[in-house]
Amino acid sequence: MPSAELTQTLRRLVGEEDVSEILVGIPRTLGGEVGFQARRVLGRVDALKKELPGVRFVEWDERLTTRMAAAGARARGGKKPGRLDHLAAARMLQEYLEARGASEALR
Repeated sequence: MPSAELTQTLRRLVGEEDVSEILVGIPRTLGGEVGFQARRVLGRVDALKKELPGVRFVEWDERLTTRMAAAGARARGGKKPGRLDHLAAARMLQEYLEARGASEALR
């Protein structure tokens, strides 16, 4: 999605759905470093933070989520390859919510 379209869509969703937090997958290298693609994502996130100052952007390491999604799809009899990104995003969100729930339980 082009940058302007993404910004416009996020602005609309923030207003309509009262969004206060956006989870962003950061594609780190297997070693955990910030590589070329991760730098691109982080640059876009910085721009979005300026466009949507009232929204908290949570950067989440998305390493291996696609591999885990593919393994899970194969175990369930196979999903269409185009769905792997959706499954990986769902996995990342699940990890985040579980981590957030655990940290809130400690308070």
